[in-house]
Amino acid sequence: MNEATVPPAPRSSRPRIDSLDVVRGVAIIGTLGTNIWVFSHPWGLVGLLASPVPPGTSAAEGVAQLTLMALSQGKFLALLSLAFGMGVLIQHDAAQRAGRRWPGRYLWRAALLFLDGVVNYILIAEFDVLMGYAVTGAIVAWLLMTRPRTQRIMIAAFGALHLVLITGIVVLVALNPSTGSLPPGPSPYATDSFLGLAGFRLDNIVLFRAEPVLIGFLTLAMFLIGAALLRAGIFAAEGAGLRRRLMIAGAVAFPVDVALGVAGGQPGLLAERYVVAPLVALGVLALIAEVCLRRGTQGWAARRAREVGRVALSAYMLQNLLGGALFYGWGLGLAEAAAEWRIPVTVAGFLAITAVVVLLAHLWLRRFPLGPVEWLWKRAANIGSRPARDTVTPARGR
Repeated sequence: MNEATVPPAPRSSRPRIDSLDVVRGVAIIGTLGTNIWVFSHPWGLVGLLASPVPPGTSAAEGVAQLTLMALSQGKFLALLSLAFGMGVLIQHDAAQRAGRRWPGRYLWRAALLFLDGVVNYILIAEFDVLMGYAVTGAIVAWLLMTRPRTQRIMIAAFGALHLVLITGIVVLVALNPSTGSLPPGPSPYATDSFLGLAGFRLDNIVLFRAEPVLIGFLTLAMFLIGAALLRAGIFAAEGAGLRRRLMIAGAVAFPVDVALGVAGGQPGLLAERYVVAPLVALGVLALIAEVCLRRGTQGWAARRAREVGRVALSAYMLQNLLGGALFYGWGLGLAEAAAEWRIPVTVAGFLAITAVVVLLAHLWLRRFPLGPVEWLWKRAANIGSRPARDTVTPARGR
């Protein structure tokens, strides 16, 4: 391996950095669109895995719920993976230009992200992605030191391994369909305290941490694809042809994705989330990049997305905390109390949490340059090195 063989990414102009923040912001809010259905299920993630549509739901309501779920299922997780891979490349190139060792202290930053994920998993959400991203980021940090051609080969290899694994699981589930029954007794999500649910997550850590392992090859491929797309100018004017091809691929994959999610049963949901949704995510990435280039990133919606993207870690943890506060028994308990109106209550919950996260991101960044979790993470990341200039002090000129 030789760092010198890796061509540096094109220098990021201000609009390109802003565009990446928009992508992060859309991805963060989009993951809430997926996770909100976990929060609103009376049995939480356990129930969503066993029976996405709770027993007793009418056929029409079931189709409506599955359709709404399909709009976000897997797509924004993949989009976040692409953006994270771009972020690793940006840090790699910055270290290279500054003459710093790589991966060097990035591994310490990845360890801190893993710690954030542990906290998020135990106290807030059993579907945490941060631990998996920390491990993947550390691996990709080393892989970025190989030649671009080698990285393309690894993308193909990781993608093929993932496809073989998921195909086997889909076939197995299709041949051995579950009854869709929920566990007996009361749901801990409705009855347990905040700390009681933390204990429940620890007791079921093997089940709840299965997905990051299951999609390990896919996440590695998406990180490397994100890095490759950044090198190829996905956010630059010269990347018009690349964006057009990705948008076409996403548009073709989208109806297949929705059909699998609505009518494919449990095998279809697996194929949708882990096979087709990443293709849709590539189209979404290209679409966001195209819109940002055509209309800029100074419009109201783009600025709000940028702000969420700048505090992505804080926003991700906050929206999960708010989801628990709305739907779990330690909070308002809407998952159980409003089960008969699950669809409108879930949609309203998504809109309310999104509004709170967007508003708080806007207000925070009017005064501080970093999100609260980002500030703590950056301070810890700089332990033992030169003091960081970025601190949570009032931002000037705003």
